[in-house]
Amino acid sequence: MAGAPVSLFIQCLVDTMFPEVGEAMVRVFDRLAIPLTYPDGQTCCGQPAYNSGYRREAAAAARHFIEVFEHAKAVVCPSGSCVHMVRHHYPELFPDDPVMTERAKAIAAKTFEFTEYLVDILGITDVMAEYPGTVTYHDSCHLSRGLGIVRQPRMLLGKVRGLELIEMQDSDTCCGFGGTFSINYPEISVAMVDEKITNILATGADAVVGCDISCLINILGRLSRRGEKVEVLHIAQILAGEKGGDA
Repeated sequence: MAGAPVSLFIQCLVDTMFPEVGEAMVRVFDRLAIPLTYPDGQTCCGQPAYNSGYRREAAAAARHFIEVFEHAKAVVCPSGSCVHMVRHHYPELFPDDPVMTERAKAIAAKTFEFTEYLVDILGITDVMAEYPGTVTYHDSCHLSRGLGIVRQPRMLLGKVRGLELIEMQDSDTCCGFGGTFSINYPEISVAMVDEKITNILATGADAVVGCDISCLINILGRLSRRGEKVEVLHIAQILAGEKGGDA
């Protein structure tokens, strides 16, 4: 199986803290014989600056992103929040520059979240993965509400050999991360992630899976501080697992 070349956009948190998620994505695409490129000039999409009200700085990051990726056939990222930034906010950042606005719209139209690209663009739900265990799935906010990506991760998980998906209560309730929200309102953030963890534990699943490492870091940190043993995995890590290989 082969498709058009994919340009990987690896989110900052994945690049600096969880590179194994990016490596897992590469293994999935390699298994599907999808050619890959990794533009080494890529940096942050600008979302932290945008969310903090620094629109000029966000526009500078967006301009750089556009320059790096605009000749790509498709840009694929393991982060719903970053894709949401590119798709929904880049075209708003250049109100006095119609040329840049059009360039922003063009890059937005070909930037996809990982599971979205597999299911909606390639039409693939079975990536020949194997994971022996039970998992529950967390719907991150930008992914589910902003991009409408809900069914795609579940379709992919449903085809993984040996995996049993156990839905948690309120899977689409925020985990409390919210970028700078967790810094500005730590008490509220902890209360929210504790509620999320209660729902995760109630499933009895071996692992909690999601598509945004930012949410997963927040959940992982709180699980660790509470001494809970639930594994936390990005969906790419599940999909990269195969018989005789690494999950």
